[in-house]
Amino acid sequence: MTLPPGEPTGSESADPTGSPDPPERWLTPGILGVGGASLCSDAGHELVTSLLPTFVTSTLHAGPAALGAIDGVADALTGLSKLAGGPLAADPSRRGRLAAGGYLGTAVATAAIGIATAVWQVAVLRALAWVSRGLRSPARDTLLTDLSRRGAFGRAFGVERAGDNLGAIIGPLLAAVLVGTLGIRHTILLSIVPGMLAAVAITVAAREARRTLAEPAGRRRLSLSLGALQRAGVTRALVPLACFELGNLATTLLILRASDLLAARPGWSPSRAASVAVLLYAAHNAVAALAALVAGALADRRGPRLVLVTAGVCYVAGYALLAAGPRGAGLVVAFLLAGCGIGLGETASSTVVALATPEPLRGNAFGVLGLTQAVGDLGATVVAGALWAWLGPGVAFGYAGAWMVLAILTSGRAGVARATPHPA
Repeated sequence: MTLPPGEPTGSESADPTGSPDPPERWLTPGILGVGGASLCSDAGHELVTSLLPTFVTSTLHAGPAALGAIDGVADALTGLSKLAGGPLAADPSRRGRLAAGGYLGTAVATAAIGIATAVWQVAVLRALAWVSRGLRSPARDTLLTDLSRRGAFGRAFGVERAGDNLGAIIGPLLAAVLVGTLGIRHTILLSIVPGMLAAVAITVAAREARRTLAEPAGRRRLSLSLGALQRAGVTRALVPLACFELGNLATTLLILRASDLLAARPGWSPSRAASVAVLLYAAHNAVAALAALVAGALADRRGPRLVLVTAGVCYVAGYALLAAGPRGAGLVVAFLLAGCGIGLGETASSTVVALATPEPLRGNAFGVLGLTQAVGDLGATVVAGALWAWLGPGVAFGYAGAWMVLAILTSGRAGVARATPHPA
């Protein structure tokens, strides 16, 4: 018995007895290592993020403006460092070291905030942590494509995104448990533990990737390769992804909307409303983790376009509810829809870029995607915040929903459909 010419569907092949080989395993220790690194790292820096407002305002006696400046500068540097990390990640010989170094840098700089005695020190350390975070991202995503076959890219990115969202739940919970007994400074210092575990996990993944890749002929020249990316069709694929990010509001705005609506209920105090809003945020992240796993499997079977469209629909429905101002079950549904939207959308975005880009350009493509996401997220939150202040929350959520509609409409014409993989 012989196979017909052409690429095999999935991982089945025939042996001389006619029995198919067992399906190739896609969930390898390396992919689990990348997912574990995202989980541990996110738990560490989300632990600190949840305590940062209190630390800056109560311990260091600064104001909200300082807190906003610290995170605003750090977020801007993240986007630029992701762009810079793309060409570095394009070289297989430095990819693993870059990822491991980025996780280690994030862990050390984030934990060092616990010994800061002035606001400027917090700003510098936060910026260093976020630059390290940005530099490592293209290397991590390219490692994932090294560790998985083309027909399993979606599932691999789903594992990584699920780990990231679970870490966003674990970190604040750890902060709530530890801060009452250890104090705020010691709790921040302890964030180095999950951060170091993340560095170990990504190192394990990088070693597996080195065993599976052929030895590179030499170092690749550092270049953004924007022209090559355009010729490969990556810029077309980025159009709906950019629209999606311009409608992807920061979760702080969702939490603010929930707090305001709940506090307006008879008998509800602001502290009770804030507590329930944080619980809604935790549920949002839990659903996002589950949605990322589902999105990965769906992207591998049906292509990432369907996943991106579904993400946009979830966001449009969730934003419509938040614009209407629900206070009961509708508020819960809105947060769950937004969680589905981010879990589906982030997984689809990474899968689109991985499938649309030839291997030598993937690091560069992930760097450009990171910059697109950072600029889009910043623009979405700044514009929506201004619209909220001037015209009310309904207009702000309507504005974000309009971008999601545009992402849905452009998904078929901008190259996303052509990025569909072979059947897994």
